[in-house]
Amino acid sequence: MKTGLTSQGVLASAAPAHAPIVELAEMAPVRDTADAGGPEQLLHKARAFAEPLLAGKHFDTAEDALIHADGVAAILQGIGAPPSLRAAAYLVYASEYLTDPEEVIQRAFGPDAVGIVAHTRKLVQVQRNARDALGDDADGPLRAEQVERIRKMLLAFSRDLRVVLLRLASRLQTLRHYAETKLPCPRTLARESLQVFAPLANRLGIWQIKWELEDLAFRFLQPDTYRQIARSLDEKRLERERHIAEIQLELAQALRDAGIDALVQGRPKHLYSIYKKMQGKGLPIERVFDLRALRVIVADVPACYAALSLIHAHWHPITDEFSDYIARPKANGYQSLHTVVRDAQGRSIEIQIRTPAMHEHAESGVAAHWAYKEAGAKGYAGVQAAGQFETRVAEARKTVLRQLLAWERDLASADEAQGGTHSQGLFDDRIYVFTPEGEIIDLPAGATAIDFAYTLHTNLGHRCRGARVDGAMVTLNTPLRSGQTIEVIATKEGGPSLDWLNTELGFLKSQRARAKVRAWFNALAQQSTIARGREAVERILQREGKTATKLDELAAGLGFRSADALFDVVGKDEYSLRNIEQYFRPAEPTPDPDQALAQRLSRSEPNAPAADGKGVLVVGMDSLLTQLARCCKPAPPDAIGGYVTRGKGVAVHRSDCSNFRQMAGRHAERIIPVAWGRQAADESAHYAVDVLVEAHDRAGLLRDVCDVLAQGKTHVQAMQSQTVKDHVTITLTVQTADTARLGNVLSKVSQISGVLKARRK
Repeated sequence: MKTGLTSQGVLASAAPAHAPIVELAEMAPVRDTADAGGPEQLLHKARAFAEPLLAGKHFDTAEDALIHADGVAAILQGIGAPPSLRAAAYLVYASEYLTDPEEVIQRAFGPDAVGIVAHTRKLVQVQRNARDALGDDADGPLRAEQVERIRKMLLAFSRDLRVVLLRLASRLQTLRHYAETKLPCPRTLARESLQVFAPLANRLGIWQIKWELEDLAFRFLQPDTYRQIARSLDEKRLERERHIAEIQLELAQALRDAGIDALVQGRPKHLYSIYKKMQGKGLPIERVFDLRALRVIVADVPACYAALSLIHAHWHPITDEFSDYIARPKANGYQSLHTVVRDAQGRSIEIQIRTPAMHEHAESGVAAHWAYKEAGAKGYAGVQAAGQFETRVAEARKTVLRQLLAWERDLASADEAQGGTHSQGLFDDRIYVFTPEGEIIDLPAGATAIDFAYTLHTNLGHRCRGARVDGAMVTLNTPLRSGQTIEVIATKEGGPSLDWLNTELGFLKSQRARAKVRAWFNALAQQSTIARGREAVERILQREGKTATKLDELAAGLGFRSADALFDVVGKDEYSLRNIEQYFRPAEPTPDPDQALAQRLSRSEPNAPAADGKGVLVVGMDSLLTQLARCCKPAPPDAIGGYVTRGKGVAVHRSDCSNFRQMAGRHAERIIPVAWGRQAADESAHYAVDVLVEAHDRAGLLRDVCDVLAQGKTHVQAMQSQTVKDHVTITLTVQTADTARLGNVLSKVSQISGVLKARRK
């Protein structure tokens, strides 16, 4: 059986949640989609696209995939979601069965649909990991690892609320599936629904989903208590329903008589709410006041207070059971008047009074207002996408993030209060602020407006000169707080200040921003060094009469990757200008190989070993030309051997030379013994030797190496360097009369700061 995208399913017969009084308007076609037939056509197209992919497929909950998608779309419709979001429900599940889902959905439905699918798939994995760490203890504290995963989930939610609506609807359908089929629901899934999903729906004000999630999770986690409360309610259900119908008619008539136009409804009571009140207040079920509940919906706020006054005059209000959430809304924006009264028989009745707009928000929460990315070029209902609409979207995003951040703090506090030890300070290391357009920016705690600017764009950070926080000007080293809106004031040109790197002044908190400031000043210093080096090189070219020389070709000829690389080392005094002079001086002509032996005849006595100008003796031979091999560049007192070449005399190699060993293996008859002569010990004799230095790259490294070589009276003939990341390899050709003395010099080179090794090549 293939495991679907989510471990959550749906019932074929699951009824959609009650729709809010005021439906969310369905307006312009979805932006950036391949469908041109409008929102409803997009919904039908998405279902037709998904049906053959989902038909016959089942999730790991044993749910039918297509039925699950239908149920999620129905719940989304119930909270007023537009057709494009309901269409996304089908695409999210269908993507699990596509080879290249992003490309296929992009081509058929556009980039917006791809974004929802991609974000949802990533979030599902985070939730699976969170559920695996949750455990089965329904009332136990959330562990720090779980809270951290919830934090990541919140950030994903805050960037696109459509993702959380999909996830909430999917989880609700899964719980409905378990309730309908009477299959055992995994406790970790039910616990996650109760402790994560239901509080999230509450924070977002999506009450109809919140209540059902709580009741179903309560049913699976504590079945005995659930049945006991349900049985207690059922025993007097008919009497209670008859009483609610009577007081509903009575109240409606009283409001009409007072000239207040109102809709009076019986309000369903949720078992988990009853359980929490019984637990919290230690009450028996008979003393839970809101077993009988009414909802009164009136035209406006004055009518709310007028209805409240009439209700208190008509029935006896219970002291301390009145809450004015209109004057003081809840954190998630919920507004209503709550009161509890007693009728003539002394039975308690809870009554909620609200306007249609308050009722819509109470049922659908921010889902009723979060319509961003749904506007076409003409916007929604006459609201232009580039003006008022974007302002509303930005405010909606900010509202949601503030609610999610508040929930983070509640989770951390609850975990600490219940014995958690690792979550303390878990959310203290990051803050989340907004751009004026409502985009969310994640920063380290204590970050400033300069950190904010560099996060948006490096160039904006360089040009930052001031900032407004929630509309008020602040200094650039003012620490920001979560939920604030930041507006950067920047010049057209300019760069950062050195003061920004002073940690005591507090301008920068982010290491990334600090690195960008350092890089700017390093680049500025390098430009000055390059200009100084260019000037020195051009003076040499003028003196040598080579002003027509292409600088890049000159640099390549000297072993540098670019002209700027040459100018940089010259500007730092790390490269001798004599090397450039020698580059233009003609090399001495090489003698004709056929005449080489005649020109280098030895004047030694017959049968004496031959000695050439290099001070090399060829034992047992007379008047032979010798040359030092370039591959190993031997020098006294190296152990050496001779190889008779064709037309070039005897090539002298170091005994440990790999080339010499290979030639000896192939042509042993050409190997002859050689030794250093008296001339080799002459202080005036110098031999070219290759030296290899490996080090961590830093400013002044070449200068330090050359200084040590100069102190050891070792002349540098040529030099090449190669840098990979921060590792540099320097190859030097030096002149020495004695390799033993050179070894002492190299040991001093290896002690230079940053040098890893220094040896003969």
